[in-house]
Amino acid sequence: MEISAILKPEAVRLLSAVSSKKRLFQELGAVAESAYGLNRTTVIDALQERESLGPTGVGNGVALPHARLGDSAEVTGALMVLEKPVEFGAVDRQPVDIVFALFAPADSGAEHLKALALVSRTLRNPSLCGKLRSNSDPATLYTIVSEAQAIKAA
Repeated sequence: MEISAILKPEAVRLLSAVSSKKRLFQELGAVAESAYGLNRTTVIDALQERESLGPTGVGNGVALPHARLGDSAEVTGALMVLEKPVEFGAVDRQPVDIVFALFAPADSGAEHLKALALVSRTLRNPSLCGKLRSNSDPATLYTIVSEAQAIKAA
């Protein structure tokens, strides 16, 4: 599995005016709707429900919110880079400025977990995160994250 298989270029955004986790989830819902045809409200509700089980902020300014959705046909994602970090309840208590959300079908056991592991491994790279933070063009952000695996494999 490759990031380019789960992330469309139009699902990558640089956000300047997100002030809370709730507002971020609203933005993720809007992107999931426009890029993948998912129901915005369902996405927001599912992300909030999953977050209530425990925060998905994994540390170093990165969060990996994810949800299983009845109306999702395949595992898809959205990447948000925030100009101003938001409080996310991360494990290291640091605010978050890189968010990669995953949306998976309700019955996608292994595929969902593989995608989550892939994104987690990719965003654990401090150099890659630095590149994401220092770029403001969504097309460049997409290229950075989607080519990260190819660079590792070479």
